[in-house]
Amino acid sequence: MKKLPVLEKLEKDLEDARKELNVDIPKALKIAMDHGDLSENAEFKAAKERQSFLESRVSQLQKRISDVLSIDLKRIPKDRSGLGSTLHLEDLDTGEKKTYHLVFPEEVNPDEGKISGASPVGRSLINKQEGDEIVMTLPNGKREYEILKIVTIHDLAASDE
Repeated sequence: MKKLPVLEKLEKDLEDARKELNVDIPKALKIAMDHGDLSENAEFKAAKERQSFLESRVSQLQKRISDVLSIDLKRIPKDRSGLGSTLHLEDLDTGEKKTYHLVFPEEVNPDEGKISGASPVGRSLINKQEGDEIVMTLPNGKREYEILKIVTIHDLAASDE
């Protein structure tokens, strides 16, 4: 199975944070120390604060990557919607078609239809099958949709092979 896109994003973020921590911060600290008295050196304090932030960020990203890698994709249902699914819907009142992708929190982009399963709309889409009718509570009121098609994470993995 191909690597999940969220892992590629997290690994890139980790690489960038490590580079800044191990290359850029030491340079900034050296420049600041060359200015002399560290007790009132704003550049030195800012670099130390950024260093502390990056150390925490690297740790957080390593944990998140580990968490994502530990997800057992076999436990995600193959016959209904779940993490990684793409759902094609039709508004029962207007006939308008919508597509939603259930994604990891790091990938959320509502403008592109990428939503978290923990969001109100996402919760209404979890564990559904083709042909199901759902009611979504949206900012502009309740809408009824029929699920026309579901592409699961398993279908995507099979198409990549």
